[in-house]
Amino acid sequence: MADASAPIGIFDSGIGGLTVAAAIHRLLPHENLIYVGDTAHFPYGDKSAGLIEQYGTGIARYLLARKCKMIVIACNTASAYAYKAVQALAGEVSVINVIDPAAEAIARQFPQGKIGLIATRGTVSSGIYPRKIKKQAPQAEVTSLATPLLAPMIEEGFFNNKISRTIIHSYLEKKSLQGIDAIILGCTHYPLIRSEIESFYKGSVTVFDSAEMVAQKVQQELKDLNLLSVGNQAGMEFFVSDYTESFAASAGYFFPEKVELKKLELW
Repeated sequence: MADASAPIGIFDSGIGGLTVAAAIHRLLPHENLIYVGDTAHFPYGDKSAGLIEQYGTGIARYLLARKCKMIVIACNTASAYAYKAVQALAGEVSVINVIDPAAEAIARQFPQGKIGLIATRGTVSSGIYPRKIKKQAPQAEVTSLATPLLAPMIEEGFFNNKISRTIIHSYLEKKSLQGIDAIILGCTHYPLIRSEIESFYKGSVTVFDSAEMVAQKVQQELKDLNLLSVGNQAGMEFFVSDYTESFAASAGYFFPEKVELKKLELW
């Protein structure tokens, strides 16, 4: 039986998963967090399914060795390709992905709507969002657009400026995204450009990112398992497979407390 004071393990290919970690920390401030950013292999979006599964299970083994009571896959591409393998490896330890909470919310709110998805090539190629949404809302229409420049742009710190606006607009103006009712930010990096996307649509399109939904899913799952940490002093550890200045800056942005990055040698 897991200990309620045990940490929650969170991983992503880079800084994007920090949006999920921050949402979990805001909602559950007493939880201990261990975050792994696999910066050495970023981006996951252009890797093969087998390689993503290898990276995901490698990180999961480390988190399980650290006695994590839950693993959160804070990456859409890894959620698409490594979730089942990580789940099998974790056994009785709960594994949360970032796709299911968003797909459930979209299907519930727009059961007959036209839904746009922007994501990495890997996530779009998997077809996982249309499949999951249409399973719950058969009359919904889902149109997907691979936006491979966005995650590297954000990783390098280019957001909320002229460069990011130009690239974002060039994608959102594509014919496939016209006439949509809602748009899914299908990469955990994309909440960092949410305000720019909302500005483009001027309130005419509902923008979904999964960070808050995942945090709520984590809270409910821990509550159901009687594993919520109450009253403890939260601890946070941040690991990267390769140190980058952009990751250090982003970690400080999301977690103003002093963040010490540690190098994690897994490969």
